Amino acid sequence: MSIIKIVYKLKGVKMKEKLTFFDFCSGIGGGRIGMESAGLECIGHSEIDKKTSETYEKFFKDNRNYGDLTKIDLKKLPDFDVLLAGFPCQTFSIAGKREGFNDNRGMIIYSLIQIIKEKNIKYFLLENVKGLINHNKGQTLKTIKSELEKIGYNLYIKVLNSINFGVPQLRERVYIVGFRKDLDNYNFEFPEEEKTTYTLEKYIDKQNNSELDKNDETFNKYLKNKYNSQKNYRVEDILTWENSVIDYRQSDLRKYDGFFPTLRTGRHGLLYIKNGKLMKLNGYEALLLQGFPKNIAEIVKKDNFFTNNKVLSQAGNAMTVNVITKITEKLLKSIENTEKRYNGKLFG
Repeated sequence: MSIIKIVYKLKGVKMKEKLTFFDFCSGIGGGRIGMESAGLECIGHSEIDKKTSETYEKFFKDNRNYGDLTKIDLKKLPDFDVLLAGFPCQTFSIAGKREGFNDNRGMIIYSLIQIIKEKNIKYFLLENVKGLINHNKGQTLKTIKSELEKIGYNLYIKVLNSINFGVPQLRERVYIVGFRKDLDNYNFEFPEEEKTTYTLEKYIDKQNNSELDKNDETFNKYLKNKYNSQKNYRVEDILTWENSVIDYRQSDLRKYDGFFPTLRTGRHGLLYIKNGKLMKLNGYEALLLQGFPKNIAEIVKKDNFFTNNKVLSQAGNAMTVNVITKITEKLLKSIENTEKRYNGKLFG
C-alpha cells in the first residue's frame, strides 16, 4: 500500500486513511495541490486578498475561506493534522529585540504560532523567501525557531530550489517542517534535489499571442542604458536567441537558456524568443512554471474573470507545487518509519 494511504498508531493520533491539512495564507493554492498530490485532504483555507480568494475558489470550487487568520475564532476552526502556510515576509526589523510573545502578536508568523499551539497541531510546513535566513543578521529566523521550539516542536529547516524539482524556474525558498515532540523523533529528511535539463516547449503556450513589438520604446531604451550598452545588445541579435528566456529591467538585461528566473508578484518583464519573436510570458505559462497541472492552468484561459497581469502576480506569489509534494511525501515516509518502530511492522 502506498505511503499516502498509511494507517498509523502514534500517541494521540487516531487511526485514519488520510491526514488532513489546513491551508493558511493560501494564495491561489499551489501548496494545496502539492499536499493533495501526496494524498492529504484539505479541510479549509485562509486568505485575505479578495481577488486571490476568488481565483482559489474557481480553481478548487471551495468557498471554505476562514479569512484573516489573525481574527479566526479558534474554537470554530476544525481539527486538522498538518498546518500549511506560505506566510508573508513582513518587516521583522524589531523581532528578537522584544521580550515575550505578546509584543509580536500582530505579525502573521506569530498568529500562526498561536494557532499551532492552541490547536496542538501534530505537523506543520511553512514556506518563505530565502532572505528569511539572513534577515536581521539571522535574528528573525532565530526568534521564529525559538518560539516554535518553546511550544514543543522539533524543526527541520532547509533552502530548496524549484528548478531541482521538475520545473524550469530558479526559485529558492526556505522550508520549515515541524513535528510535535511528544510524537517521537521522526528523523525527517528533506527530499534530495535533482539537476534536470528542461525542454521549454512543455511550458510554452502555443496560443500565446502576447508579442512584444521589437521596436517597443521601453525595451529599446533599456537596451541602451549604461549597463546593457557595454554588452552591445542589438534587437536583431536577440531575436536569434531561439528558446532563450530574457529578463529585462531598467538596470540590465539577463539571458537564461533552458529555464526561467524567479517569478515575481510585481513587475513582469519576462520574455522568451519563439520563431524570431519576443513573446511575453503569460499567466497560463506562469502557472505551469509553478507546477500547477494543466487542467487547472487552463481555467485561466477559459474564464474571462482572469486577466493576464492578475494571474502573473498570483502565480508569482504561489508555492511551487512539486516542492510541496516532495516534502509532504517525505513527511509521510517519516511517519511511516516511526510507526514501524512502534509496532514492528506498518500495520501491526
